[in-house]
Formats: sequence, C-alpha cells, structure tokens
Amino acid sequence: MSYADWKDKTNMFRQIDVRGIQGNFFQGIKRQAMQTLAGNGLEIIQSFDPLPLYEVMEGLGYEHHTEKKGDAEYHAYFYRSQEKQEEKDIPMRPAALTNMPLIDEKLGNIAVNFWDLTWNDENRHLPYEIRLLLSLTNAVGAGRMRQATRELVKAYIHGLDSAALDDVFELLAWNQGIGYFSSEIGPSTLFAAYKTIKHMEKQGKERSEICETLKEKFGEKNPDVKV
Repeated sequence: MSYADWKDKTNMFRQIDVRGIQGNFFQGIKRQAMQTLAGNGLEIIQSFDPLPLYEVMEGLGYEHHTEKKGDAEYHAYFYRSQEKQEEKDIPMRPAALTNMPLIDEKLGNIAVNFWDLTWNDENRHLPYEIRLLLSLTNAVGAGRMRQATRELVKAYIHGLDSAALDDVFELLAWNQGIGYFSSEIGPSTLFAAYKTIKHMEKQGKERSEICETLKEKFGEKNPDVKV
C-alpha cells in the first residue's frame, strides 16, 4: 500500500508526543504498536526525524510517512497494514540520541542522521557485526564499558560466532595490557556478558536461549548498561 491509500485515516491515529522525553521510550512505543490492530495506526511527534523507529515498525507490519511541520517538529504516521511479529528484534536502540534535542534541536536532527548514515547506509562496506566489534574496541579504549557491552550483545544476537569474541578479548589483553585487563575489563559488565555466552555455550544451550539471557541480564534493565 502507499500513503495515499491510508492518508484519510491518519486523523484517527493515536497521537504520541515524545518531544523532550528523556530516556529510552522505544519499548513503550513498541508495546503500543504491538497492541494496535491492522487497519489502524500511530502518530509519533518528535523534534527530529525518528529514523531509528522505522525498522522496528516495519518489522511489526507498519508502513510509514513522515512530515516536517517545523524546524524541530516531525510527525511520523505509522499505518499497520498487517499484524506480524518483528522479524529482527534488534536490542538497544540508540536511546542516548533522544537527549541531543535537550541541548539543541538541530543537534538532535544531525545526530540521528549521522547515526543512520553510520549504521544503516547501504554503501557501508564492512559487515554490520564487524563494525560493532570496531565500535566495541573503540569504546573500551575510551573507557566506555557501557557502550562496549551493548555492542557485544548486539553483535552476538546479530549472529557473530563467539570465537570472534575470543580474538577480541585476546587482542584487548595484548593492546591494553594485562594490568588494565585485570583491573578494568575483567570485572566489567562487558566481560561478564562474554563469560555468560561462553558458559552457556559450554552447557550446550541453544543460541536463542543465550540471546534471551543476554537481553535480560545485560539489556536496559541493567543499571551498568542502560542509557
């Protein structure tokens, strides 16, 4: 379907204004989206183009149309043409980006578009999981264990073999030094997530079960991981 097919229904959509809301509101919007019946929709108002939402909503059977109605006012209309479960449950959306408009509205728009270019642009050459590993190691080098943990979880859920993580931690020990590894990386949530993967694999657990455990223990509920 095209926007023209459901344009006349938008005035009946439930309106959700998330401008100025701090924290990760993606899960709340997703719950609303899952409860909405086919043939209905949602209108999300944000101070920047809500690019991170599009893939999630598409996975739930939504089509979208976005209109810019001001310098810092975007109305994204989501119409549910069919009810389906999300095909790719990608955890840990870039919730920190929602804080950018609190500093400056234009900065929020720039930040989201930069994120979209970095992670979603089809011209990126490196595979997604390799870019996540690069982001992980950069985060460790900058002392950002929270970000590093999130990248590890996303990489594994995306399908990365844990043997690749073995290499990453071996290189971290080599490049950062044994002392830093022992005092900073070893006790971190990053290494705890890695140990969880290796331990559950050794127990013969299914990958799907390991992924669910990672999302539960090292997702937004973990105060050392959430944004």
